[in-house]
Amino acid sequence: MAEKKFEKAMERLEGIVESLEKGDLPLEDSLKVFEEGMELVNFCSRKLEEAEQKVTLLIQEGSGRVSQQPFEPEGKDEG
Repeated sequence: MAEKKFEKAMERLEGIVESLEKGDLPLEDSLKVFEEGMELVNFCSRKLEEAEQKVTLLIQEGSGRVSQQPFEPEGKDEG
């Protein structure tokens, strides 16, 4: 799946849910749309996990200052 922005993925996922809830699609089309939705769920979950990890890297220093350490997601290939 090509890299997508989180917001666009969420919008598409909402559209998929609406389509499936209506129940107007033939079974084969419903399965295809469901599969696309699952891919979007996985993508959004990964993005949310990355964001959560970035937030947890914020450290309160003894002086009261807040600093941020660089974050590299696990499994990300360099180069």
